[in-house]
Amino acid sequence: MSQVLGEYERHLVSERDLTPHTVRAYVADVAGLLDHAARLGHVEASTVDLRTLRSWLAKQQTLGRSRTTLARRATAARVFTAWLARTGRAPLDQGASLGSPKAHRTLPPVLRADEASDLIRAAAERADDGSAVGLRDVAMLELLYATGIRVGELVGLDVDDVDRERNVVRVLGKGRKERTVPFGRPAARALDFWLRQGRPRLAGPASGPAVFLGARGGRIDQRAVRTMVHRRIAEVPGAPDIGPHGLRHTAATHLLEGGADLRSVQELLGHASLATTQLYTHVTTDRLRRAYQQAHPRA
Repeated sequence: MSQVLGEYERHLVSERDLTPHTVRAYVADVAGLLDHAARLGHVEASTVDLRTLRSWLAKQQTLGRSRTTLARRATAARVFTAWLARTGRAPLDQGASLGSPKAHRTLPPVLRADEASDLIRAAAERADDGSAVGLRDVAMLELLYATGIRVGELVGLDVDDVDRERNVVRVLGKGRKERTVPFGRPAARALDFWLRQGRPRLAGPASGPAVFLGARGGRIDQRAVRTMVHRRIAEVPGAPDIGPHGLRHTAATHLLEGGADLRSVQELLGHASLATTQLYTHVTTDRLRRAYQQAHPRA
């Protein structure tokens, strides 16, 4: 089984071109499945049947795993058994009939438009001393809110990914999918200040082409960005404690409240499925109610 697991990992890396994080998650889940199968007497992955898959998920449930975790592990099992069958390592795809509980899909709190403005204004006031780090933080906050890109996409930006004439950034999203995302004038000004006045003061031999740099001159990491966002949010009275992903949700919410259609928001956020974007539709209820009350004669 360990040999099959190794072959499967190579398949995920070389053929499916998944990110290292996704590969680790899939391999860890399948390793747990194979360990469970071995305890039930299976000596080869090809003999793992539907009953074994279901008992593995049932055990996860008894251990108190969340519905989200169970759904993810069921998906990992189905991907694995499909690969076994497709490559001739198993006679049938035993996971094709494997069901899984639907994960609870909830969104974290989002900022109101005035709170988002206060967040960036407070960061800008901090940057009035002209410090390179201050200029960087304002540029990162402006770009996160303006584009809704993920924190991993932000830290992965290279200088050539920023088109300062058209005000767009080219980002590499999940599954190595590339997309172009526009940003507005406030983000453009903040980026320009950072690239012209801040970045040269932090840049060093380890900087490479990275847009955003850490205090030591290397490409900034995701943890540093999360820490910065939480600290700046704490300075906004009454604002919920959110991180970079909360700013992504905030951007999507404000786009929909402003009248953007779901398809456009889906493309901007880089969602593979429209169903993911539809999670945000609940935030537009108030806007729809107001429109109904204004337009319907029986409202």
